Amino acid sequence: MNYQQYRTARRLVHSCCNYDCGNCLLLDDGEECICPQSITYSLICKWFRAAVLPLDAGLCAALLHRADRRKCVLCGGYYLPKSNRSKYCPECAEQERRRKTRDRVRRHRADM
Repeated sequence: MNYQQYRTARRLVHSCCNYDCGNCLLLDDGEECICPQSITYSLICKWFRAAVLPLDAGLCAALLHRADRRKCVLCGGYYLPKSNRSKYCPECAEQERRRKTRDRVRRHRADM
């Protein structure tokens, strides 16, 4: 995990239901224990990997699905393709679809 991915993951740690003021409730056995995911550059918390990391699709694709991920042509972000023909991440795909529809309607109206 590089520094930017670490910072993004650290922000996501606060969304974890087991995170309480810097401590992990799962590891609490009578005395407070620092959340290990908030202090490391690796994915060591299984709960974070399964429940929290999918909230950020780009980071999830970059860390867990390195072989399957693709780079979006428009924004340059990584995403998991749903077909072998996809070129855009889901957000950019919607924008590109609207742009192409807009251009097609304009050309059709200009021909009339």
